[in-house]
Amino acid sequence: MDYQAIISAPFGKLGIRCSDTDLLGIEFLPGKTKSQPPQSAMAKTICAELEAWLADAKHEIDLSFELDGTHHQCNVWQAMLDIPCGQTLTYGELAKQIGSSAQAVGQACGSNPIPVVIPCHRVVGKTGLGGFMGHAEGDSLDIKRWLLAHESYSSLSPKG
Repeated sequence: MDYQAIISAPFGKLGIRCSDTDLLGIEFLPGKTKSQPPQSAMAKTICAELEAWLADAKHEIDLSFELDGTHHQCNVWQAMLDIPCGQTLTYGELAKQIGSSAQAVGQACGSNPIPVVIPCHRVVGKTGLGGFMGHAEGDSLDIKRWLLAHESYSSLSPKG
């Protein structure tokens, strides 16, 4: 995969894909992945925004992005943007808001092309974390735990 930048994060690396004007994708990469300086002005802007958020979760990421998804996925992704920092919704609560099913919401969360910017980590299971990046266990859940803790969310029971 070609990235326009790879930056360090407390849980590994973030691979950044972008055009000259929009963020196109963020991928979680292993910590041993070699960092790569931004290859364009847009990549530099994206890195600065992500690094500011990693330093302070209250920093509101302000980036233009382009999403390539189904109508349903885009509805879910848009709804996730409305979940405030430090709060969560269950898959079922989000599904009810948009007239969908919890399973379909979970699938859309798993296919989110720009995690962190579209905060899929704020969508949790009814009785626990749920999944993250298409997995229900392992390293990906450690990343979800870190992201939630970074936003000062300390309980597994949903708020809001």
